[in-house]
Amino acid sequence: MDVVAGSLEPLPRRVEASVVMRAVGLTKSYAAVAGAKGSGHGAVELFRGLDLAVHAGEMIAIVGESGAGKSSLLHLLAALDKPTAGEVWCGEKKLNEFTADQAAEFRNRDVGYVWQFHYLLPEFTALENVAMPLLARGTGRAEAMEQAAFWLGEVGLAERGGHRSGELSGGEQQRVSLARALVTNPAILLADEPTGDLDGKTAEAVFGLIQRLHDAHGLTSVLVTHSLEFAGRCGRVLRLRDGRLTEEAPKSIDHEFHG
Repeated sequence: MDVVAGSLEPLPRRVEASVVMRAVGLTKSYAAVAGAKGSGHGAVELFRGLDLAVHAGEMIAIVGESGAGKSSLLHLLAALDKPTAGEVWCGEKKLNEFTADQAAEFRNRDVGYVWQFHYLLPEFTALENVAMPLLARGTGRAEAMEQAAFWLGEVGLAERGGHRSGELSGGEQQRVSLARALVTNPAILLADEPTGDLDGKTAEAVFGLIQRLHDAHGLTSVLVTHSLEFAGRCGRVLRLRDGRLTEEAPKSIDHEFHG
């Protein structure tokens, strides 16, 4: 049975129970931009034949040089983009066969996504921003607000729910975006440089918060980060280089950071 329009019924394919998300033989390439360096060689290929398995409860860091394709990989895992070849699965749902509507529903129900920029809606309060994913799926306003208030409390902003994004600090804005990502109780949290726009002290506080919530709520998390220090504190570190993922011991990453 294939995925059909308007449905997110799981595909009848057996997978290891603890695997929340996996990529199989993933390839992603883009048409070369005219006049760009190397454009005479055809498509720009970020990765080919990439495999990844994310197990329940893991906290994985993905590191690599700028331009290696880390954000592009996360986009594929979130069904924000489709691979050139290969497959992406969340449980028994095959993401690259989704229609646009199915992909949107998948992101609303199964994925919590944190961007480097918070992307809060400035006309709404922090509480309303956190509740937005639930309101979008048709959850009653009272229930959505109750869940939003809970998660604002979890990120330490219980008293800031009535403030709009422009009235919050950068760290507070990113905390709100984290609460918004988790309010739907997603199967997996994907974070793309969640501390990249923050100063050192604030970045440490936000990363520590992600760690605490990951442990306290039994999350499954994949973080793209440029910080080797933060990567070294995750359970597993994957380096994206030359189109492939290689696993590195967190202690070796930490040693690389401290020199």
